[in-house]
Amino acid sequence: MPALALLLMALCLTSPARAKDEPIRLQVVGGLGGVTQFTRLEQPFWEREITERTGGRVVATIIPNDSGGLRGQEMLQLMQLGVVPFGTGLLSVVSAEEPELNAVDLPILNPDMATLKKTVTAFRVHLINILRDRWDIELLAIYAYPAQVLFCRSAFRGLDDIAGRRVRTSSVAQSDLMKALGAIPVVVPFADVVDAVRQGVVDCAITGTLSGFEIGLGDVTTHVHSMAISWGLSFFGANVNAWQALPADVREQIRSSLADLESRIWQQAQADTARGLDCNTGAIACGRPMTHRLVVVPQSEADAARRLNLLSGTILPRWIQRCGAACADAWNAYLAKLHDTTAKAE
Repeated sequence: MPALALLLMALCLTSPARAKDEPIRLQVVGGLGGVTQFTRLEQPFWEREITERTGGRVVATIIPNDSGGLRGQEMLQLMQLGVVPFGTGLLSVVSAEEPELNAVDLPILNPDMATLKKTVTAFRVHLINILRDRWDIELLAIYAYPAQVLFCRSAFRGLDDIAGRRVRTSSVAQSDLMKALGAIPVVVPFADVVDAVRQGVVDCAITGTLSGFEIGLGDVTTHVHSMAISWGLSFFGANVNAWQALPADVREQIRSSLADLESRIWQQAQADTARGLDCNTGAIACGRPMTHRLVVVPQSEADAARRLNLLSGTILPRWIQRCGAACADAWNAYLAKLHDTTAKAE
């Protein structure tokens, strides 16, 4: 187990009993550090806002999900064990352990945020049950990052024009998509994306429109596709025992506060999707002078048709292969009607 996880475990095991008049102290693992969601929303929420909302009864500290020594792939296990009592799991990352969780954010499933919201609403109860029944995690919120799109260091005309290129992906499902398009998927951590492009490890990268801009991806690429591939959904939850140990009224205050935070994060994700494209292309709406401007590759009719064929012919069948017959049943129960696509168990 990583050193940071061991340290967190030690803190959990050695924390002294709380006196009656002392605040409840929470240790929280948030989303990806260095991007808008964390710096403007999550971090202020836990470091200041939750204390104000609870009248000083709750005091929290938060570290990013991608802090040194903390492996996002282990988040489900760390939360189940109580090592991370309150934490954020990126669905594309933890789906390596629990593929069913990524049903709501399969590549090219949700071409716009309106569809994404419908997908999450339809599947939310099932996500609650998966996390609680299989992992002893109480689901408290679902977050969305800006749309993840394709950035490339040289010109391309659309999805069918990236065959043979090495493309940074962040999940097995994204890798399946790239293979179906004839590209070569390379899994690269978010923090290493810019260096990977700069050094020629990859020719293209899939990441958020604004988060890509914020980390400087626009400085090492020339073109960006406007079509949403994924949305980088994540869940925020609590170890069931840690959650139940809190007073009932505090749980209600935290849950209602998180519902408000979730709403703000989704609003920010939608705004940041547009702002990311504005900033990467040097549009006046960005409000920042740009010395390097990317070219936007618009979604063509060919891309739209290709998306539907890839979803039914590659993305969904490959997900079912990894996930099993129960996942096909879950898809058909919650999502088949919405997306007009029926899953078949292998």
